[in-house]
Amino acid sequence: MKKIKASIIGLDTSHSIQFTQRAQAPDCDPQQRVDGLEIISCMRFETPFQDRKGLDERSAQLEKWGVKVYEDFDRTVAGADALLLEINDPILHLEYFKKAAALGKPIFLDKPLADNIENGLEIVRIARESNIRMFSASSLRFIKDLEEVTDRMEGIQCASVFGPLGLAAAGESVVWYGVHTFEMLQRLMGSGAVEVSVVKDGKGVVAVVGYNDGRRGVVELAEGAFVYGGSVRSDSDKAVFIADMTYAYKGLLDRIVAFFNGGPSPVSLDATLEIMNMIDATVKAMKSGKTEKLTAV
Repeated sequence: MKKIKASIIGLDTSHSIQFTQRAQAPDCDPQQRVDGLEIISCMRFETPFQDRKGLDERSAQLEKWGVKVYEDFDRTVAGADALLLEINDPILHLEYFKKAAALGKPIFLDKPLADNIENGLEIVRIARESNIRMFSASSLRFIKDLEEVTDRMEGIQCASVFGPLGLAAAGESVVWYGVHTFEMLQRLMGSGAVEVSVVKDGKGVVAVVGYNDGRRGVVELAEGAFVYGGSVRSDSDKAVFIADMTYAYKGLLDRIVAFFNGGPSPVSLDATLEIMNMIDATVKAMKSGKTEKLTAV
């Protein structure tokens, strides 16, 4: 496998550190090591999710691992084969995706796709019209426990998944952190979501997703409860799982490297759009108190 030289855009998320550590930190646990990737540069800028002090600390760590840290986009991407957009603030995703897409290089856009479905649709439109190879995903989509259930069970009729409702420094928390749990639901249920209703209480949010064939999905997001899992039922089978996060970053990064090397996308743009659409409808239902239809795409 060819070693890909990649640039990271954004340093307001810990993923910029976690991915680089697995790619090239000398003391990385061999079981966590990901081969075939070298992070050569990173672009830093302040967002509501990370101040200058935090950026300085992260910059120092990356530089110890051989990464050049810049505040200029063009300097950052010079010499890169591929780009990882690692921007915690989803409001900025469309802006930086446009810049990245103009280079014509493969792109991984870390979750969520965007801050709302309209901007998510614009990102996908640009990718398709420009023939840009890109994908966007949460590591939760590829957790071993979830994949085992998905591979084993057919005809899932009901799925209930749970995860934390992390509190966003800016924008909607359901978009910023709820995406992890909605990714699990979409992986289990596949496509066909049409509407979302919401119960909101002091602990968080419960979203009930209706499907075009009568199936039902439930996403329970609770503040302070940092564990993921779920239960699924078909007409003839059932399963319960708790997500083991030990190799979550490695599992996602392995797929990113394979994609950068020309492999197929591990998640379709249609699936990613449906996730964004469900999250967007959830935010609308929280505000309206009514069942909200997904946006036609």
